[in-house]
Order: sequence, then structure tokens, then C-alpha cells
Amino acid sequence: MRIVVAVGGNALLRRGEPPDAAVQRHHVQAAAAALAPLAESHELVLVHGNGPQVGLLAVQSSADPSLSEPYPLDVLGAQTQGMIGYWFAQALHDAGVRRPVLVVVTQTVVSAQDPAFAAPTKPVGAVMTREHAVRQAHEHRWTVRSDGEQWRRVVASPEPLRVVELASIAALVDARTVVVCGGGGGVPVVEGADGGLRGVEAVVDKDLTAALLAQALDADRLVLLTDVAGVLSGFGTPAAALLPTVRTVDVDALELAAGSMGPKVEACRRFVVATGRPAVIGALDDAAAVVAGTAGTTVTA
Repeated sequence: MRIVVAVGGNALLRRGEPPDAAVQRHHVQAAAAALAPLAESHELVLVHGNGPQVGLLAVQSSADPSLSEPYPLDVLGAQTQGMIGYWFAQALHDAGVRRPVLVVVTQTVVSAQDPAFAAPTKPVGAVMTREHAVRQAHEHRWTVRSDGEQWRRVVASPEPLRVVELASIAALVDARTVVVCGGGGGVPVVEGADGGLRGVEAVVDKDLTAALLAQALDADRLVLLTDVAGVLSGFGTPAAALLPTVRTVDVDALELAAGSMGPKVEACRRFVVATGRPAVIGALDDAAAVVAGTAGTTVTA
């Protein structure tokens, strides 16, 4: 099968862990070990998140006294694509994948008029105390918001419209290359009247970009891998239970967190409605079983 898999950035740097390269590489190696059998048996396109990583680079850039102003978020997004993509390419090779693995720095076109720019919601970077968050917001003109007992920076998350490098990605997949692309949802760019592209301060949801890629590449499956078993009813309560199947017509009735499971289910819904093919959400550790439909939550028409 042709499979588009998305792995969350939080799976590579978990809450409370030090943001050291060694910590993240350890998680990438574990993810690659789970994904390697899929890469050998199927045509694989891998999309990854970058929220913690791009936020870390933003803090470092903002604190660098040699810069007249911090690096813009689109540039930092491109940097994380190279960093995480390099880790995945190397780890997949070391996990036994013998097909070529290529990392594509990806640009995702969004609309300059997207209402998301007026209402930032996408968390990036490390958690902070309220006092530190307020200070960072004042110094760097950031928007910050509470995240449980902690606070985080939030940025706009506009709708992905198209992937600039789609034709090249498709050609690589046709040549049976494992492609790592769409990192962090792709670098968000807007297109001018002359066709020129300009990066913007935003983060595109990587699951929505994965769904867009899966449709455009005529994928057989969209697979979203995370750190939970799938979609749970009664999440956060003693009665929480895995939903093995969710129909697209029932998605709106589910009460899902906007910052975590909500976008994943919406990405699956879009893919299933557009193609009639199933999409699956499940745990990274169970990747093979999730693809086979024996684990996780399968979204169907």
C-alpha cells in the first residue's frame, strides 16, 4: 500500500524532558524502529511535527544578543525540518530500511487572509510559568496562553491549501523512495500576485498537511501516530474507553480537545470523505497493528 504517516513532535520531545539532542534522537530511533517494517513492506511518506523543537529555536534566537531581531518562525520551521529529517533518515537506515530515504524541505501555501492570523491558537515551544510567559510576550511581541497550570506561546495555524513540492514528492514515491516531508506541516508561505512565495509567522497543523498530501498522492491509508492508543470516549475520566471505529458522520458529536485529538480526527475525516479510504489514529509503538486496522481507531465513511 501507499501510506502517509504523521508522527507528532511531542513524541520526539515529551513534556518535562530536557530538550537535548540526545533525548530527541533516542525517541527518533524508537520511532524509526516501529516504522521500519512499514517502510520495507509499503510505499511510505513520513510527516512529522515540530512544535517543541521550533519553540526551542525561537527562544534561543530571541535570546541571542548578536541578532538585531530574532529569526522569523518560517525560517526556524525550515531548520527543524532539516534537523528532524536528518535524524529520521539516519535512524531509518540504521533500523534496516534499505530503500533510499530522502528528506524534502517542504513549503505549504496558506492564505494571507486566513482568519487564523487574527486568532493564534497553535502552541509552540516549552511550557513556562505565567510570569515568564508574560515577560516573553512583552519582550518579543508574542501571544501566550495557559496550557493547564503552565503557559506556552501560541501562533496562527492557517489552513494548508497546497504543497509546493508535491510533484517532486510524488515522483520520489513512484520511484519507491521513502520520503520525509511536510515537517511541522510544512513551512507556511503565502503566494503573491506575481507567483512569488513569502514565509509567514505561523505553524500549519501537520495532521492536516498529512491529509492533504495523502489525498494528492492517492494514498491507500492515512495513519496518524501519537502517544495514546487512539480516540477515547470519556477521555480523562475513569470511564475512558477506546473507540475502535468512528464514522465520519459521527465526528461532530465527539467532544475532542482542540489542541490535541480534535485536529487528528478532522484530518482523518477530510481524507476519508475525499477518498472513501480509511484513516487510522493510534500509538506509535503499535504502528504495524494500527496500519493493519487491529489497533487504534479507524475512521471510516
